[in-house]
Amino acid sequence: MSGLIGIFAFDELWNVSRILYYGLLGLQHRGQERAGIATGNGKEIRVFSKNGLVENIFNEKILSELRGWYGIGVVSADPNDEQPILVGDNSKQIALVFSGKIFNREELITEYNLENTLRDCEIIAQCLLKEFGEVDDFKEAGLNVVKKIKGVSNIIAINNTGEMIVYRDEIGLKPLVVGSFGFDYGVFASESCAIDVIGADLKADVQPGEFYYLNQYTVEREQIKEPKPKYCAYEYVYLARPDSRINGIWIYDVRRRIGEILAEKYKIEADLVVGIPDTAIPFSMAYANKTKIPVELGFISTGRKIRTAIKPNQFERLIGVQLKLNPIKPVFRGKRVIIIDDSVVRGTTTKNTVSLLRNRIGAKEVHILVGSPRIVAGCPYGVEIPPKDELIAAHLSEEEVAIVVGADSFHWISNDDLVKALGLKKENVCLKCFGGE
Repeated sequence: MSGLIGIFAFDELWNVSRILYYGLLGLQHRGQERAGIATGNGKEIRVFSKNGLVENIFNEKILSELRGWYGIGVVSADPNDEQPILVGDNSKQIALVFSGKIFNREELITEYNLENTLRDCEIIAQCLLKEFGEVDDFKEAGLNVVKKIKGVSNIIAINNTGEMIVYRDEIGLKPLVVGSFGFDYGVFASESCAIDVIGADLKADVQPGEFYYLNQYTVEREQIKEPKPKYCAYEYVYLARPDSRINGIWIYDVRRRIGEILAEKYKIEADLVVGIPDTAIPFSMAYANKTKIPVELGFISTGRKIRTAIKPNQFERLIGVQLKLNPIKPVFRGKRVIIIDDSVVRGTTTKNTVSLLRNRIGAKEVHILVGSPRIVAGCPYGVEIPPKDELIAAHLSEEEVAIVVGADSFHWISNDDLVKALGLKKENVCLKCFGGE
């Protein structure tokens, strides 16, 4: 998983490196293992990429060295995902950030005579460079390449002479939005929250199959492939920030509707409702409003939010659980508690939480509700979901999971109920990881 941002400021007086930095902070939840920025000044492109959190990687010295009036940035959940990719020489340089997975790798490798060990982002960058060398037109080169790509691909690329191209594939699985400073559409990001953070105005979603070209004098947009939307359902329940709007839908509204559906489906006698911070807070608030059971703040996160579902190894996940959830003891002691979570992947966090509440704090009952369906399969499109043998829902029923994690009851939302909460047609939603189409 990764988060992308691109800023094209049109005027050489601008310096976008610091703006990119703040935008990446707004996207940090989409990848906490690596980050990078590339900027252009109309003559050359400079790149800096390193493992770690955005705030730890970049400093005043680095940002000053990245001075430029247009640029791109990326955060990634993969420490080996070295982006932005920089290719070319002094006469023709291209930097690119990419999110997704291409399915016709072999076709592209053969056509462009590339090494078969290249990663997907490197393949696209090399294809773009070779096309640019042939046609000497960045827009035409970009169109030629993206029309040949099959798969899931969000792409933002710049060259050293002051041009940018942006593309979202026709499936639109991964979100991409466009915003502006003033009248010019020159800000692109994986989520609208990044556009808010930097003080730009959200304008629209980049439509599935839509291509943008920008230079100092123009912004051109073109629908180059027929939209066949399959929006990722996991974005709405877990990946995206609650203050984001993607595909025209506010994440907070979806999560609030999920909480209401949980209240209608699962009527449990309890003393209080607690949402796992931060994602499940809207679920718990809506559930409490519907059932009239009091909602409480039950957990405090330590330090930066740790996304334990996408940490790279078991040790770090266990440490992440401890940092993620520190309970406020008097809230739970002697109470019948409903805990609402956004998703249960391996069950590590849930089991640890239930054990803590029962054995160390003295909760009377612990019931678990989950605001997403059962995760039973990996994602073929680049979202970091663990292997099937690590997915608790792939092997156990709700009753069995309740026994394993030590809860009094345990329930997931259904696929149909999730689609209802999204307000989309089922054929326009990807439910692959939830056992659907």
